Amino acid sequence: NTGRALSEAEKNTYGLVSFPFAVDGVAVAVNPKNPVNELSSEQIKKIFAGAITNWKDVGGSDGAIHVFGRDEASGTREVFWEKLLGKGDVAQGINIVPSNGAMKVAIAGDPQAIGYLGIGHISADIKAIVIDKVKPTQENAKTGAYKVVRNLYMNTKGQPAPLEEAFIDYIRGPEGAEIIKKHGYIPITK
Repeated sequence: NTGRALSEAEKNTYGLVSFPFAVDGVAVAVNPKNPVNELSSEQIKKIFAGAITNWKDVGGSDGAIHVFGRDEASGTREVFWEKLLGKGDVAQGINIVPSNGAMKVAIAGDPQAIGYLGIGHISADIKAIVIDKVKPTQENAKTGAYKVVRNLYMNTKGQPAPLEEAFIDYIRGPEGAEIIKKHGYIPITK
């Protein structure tokens, strides 16, 4: 499974075939103790570029902003960087975490933290930030009001074998759609 589309080189080199099965928004999140509830996309760009380094400069308490990001292979990072940062600069020395789960743990444990993760990972442990007056919810992602979204994919080496195809059909069918919704994502059905 991947949180980004495969490149043509990946498809050609490894003979991979992709099957989109869900849509996921990517949210900016902070610790629930942080009084900041809303930021503009411009403020977020400046925070991640290192131009804004103190929470008081964006309506929060006086304190250093601890920026968390993902490595360059991350589909979540790719969507965030392209769609929210406009492929802009990212400051050197930000804290890199390996997964959405690790991002959630990092933000939940640090009242000065800011990071990003799939909307399906938002819970009471962290607080999603309203961006440009739009809440980062899957419903807003579905309607197009929230723009920082990506597809999630199942990938096979070559065309799927019958058992793999049955699984893909199940996930992309009505029963799989219910499981996908239950976990906070928007299903893509066949």
